[in-house]
Amino acid sequence: MSQRRFVVLDRDGTINVDRHYLSDPDQMELLSGATAGLRAMRAMGLGLVVVTNQSAIGRGYFDLARLEEIHNRLRDLLAAERVELDGIYVCPHLPDDGCDCRKPLPGLLRRAAAELAFDPRACFVIGDKPCDIELGKQVGATTLLVRTGYGAEYEEAGTVAADDIADDLLTAARLIERRIAAEIPGRSNNS
Repeated sequence: MSQRRFVVLDRDGTINVDRHYLSDPDQMELLSGATAGLRAMRAMGLGLVVVTNQSAIGRGYFDLARLEEIHNRLRDLLAAERVELDGIYVCPHLPDDGCDCRKPLPGLLRRAAAELAFDPRACFVIGDKPCDIELGKQVGATTLLVRTGYGAEYEEAGTVAADDIADDLLTAARLIERRIAAEIPGRSNNS
């Protein structure tokens, strides 16, 4: 029996415009290509989970209730484009707090995998920063760096070694589709 495969996504700079410590739901703005890419992933039967570091909580810039408002806005914007997330997992801690849930540590991804019953090694991890790629590598997942957010800067600096690099989530969806097609015996990956 095969398990449903998942895409584990960073939030800021991957799905939405990265604003320094986004604290106002009205500032939530989806990136170009994000919803089309997420819809394409859903059409492949993939689950969608967001795993995000939100140290603004630990820094006291805003509270968990405000973060929930921000995530409700994100869900509303996605729903308007016919995209639904299976979950949003948040690390509210500071970098020095010593938690196991702050990316690149795999605590949140493992929690999502346990709660949603997917194999972390079979998932695709997408983000715009080295911590996203390292998260995927730690669990044996396929990693994709998107050039949105900070991704292009990290690509140019050569400081991240993702399995694939994509312009945006729509391009990432096409790369995932090719990878899945290549796994099926007798199927060509020249799509």
